[in-house]
Amino acid sequence: MTETKDLAKRLARQLAAKGNKNSKGMAIAILKSRGDMTADGKLTAHGKQRQALGAAGRAKSRAAKATGKPASAFTYNAKTNKAKEK
Repeated sequence: MTETKDLAKRLARQLAAKGNKNSKGMAIAILKSRGDMTADGKLTAHGKQRQALGAAGRAKSRAAKATGKPASAFTYNAKTNKAKEK
């Protein structure tokens, strides 16, 4: 599996779980619009950083951005794919 597939595959699964029929195409479009993927389907430097964080790191990063607190102030719940304050 290539590096690009991991981030896109996880997002596609999440979209499919919410009932989106074209989850793979939608995931790629979302990653491109966020600047995580180039037009030719490869991860950008930002995309590689996000992928390296893993699911827990991305959830903590989202929570930190929303609250202005550091990512270390959050714990990750794998069942909900969300971070909450410690």
